[in-house]
Amino acid sequence: MAYSVPHVDGEPDPEFGRSESRGWPMWEVFVRQRRGMSHVHAGSLHAPDAETALQHARDVYTRRVEGVSVWVVPSSAIVASDPDEADAFFEAIEKPYRAATYYEIPDEVGQM
Repeated sequence: MAYSVPHVDGEPDPEFGRSESRGWPMWEVFVRQRRGMSHVHAGSLHAPDAETALQHARDVYTRRVEGVSVWVVPSSAIVASDPDEADAFFEAIEKPYRAATYYEIPDEVGQM
C-alpha cells in the first residue's frame, strides 16, 4: 500500500510527519477487538482534530482488521491517579457486605 506525502506548492511538505512541530494535540487510542469485549488502550498519536485522529488510529492500530470499534480521546481529557500514591489511593475500605461470607443462607434455600 503506497502512501502519498502531502505537498505544499507542488513540493513535498518538509514538516510532514512532524506533528509536534505543528502543535497537534496527543490522542489516546482504545480498540475493541471483538463484540462483547472491552476497549483496551492501544497507544497514542498526534493529530490536528478528532476525525483525523480516528482515521489515523484505524490505519495504525487496526491494520489487519483487528478491531470492531476504535475510540480516540484527547490525552488532556484523561484524569489519572498517581502511581506513586497507589497504596493510599487503592487502600481497601472495609465493606464486609461485599463478601459472600457476610450473608447467612436460610436452611430452606438448601445448597447453593
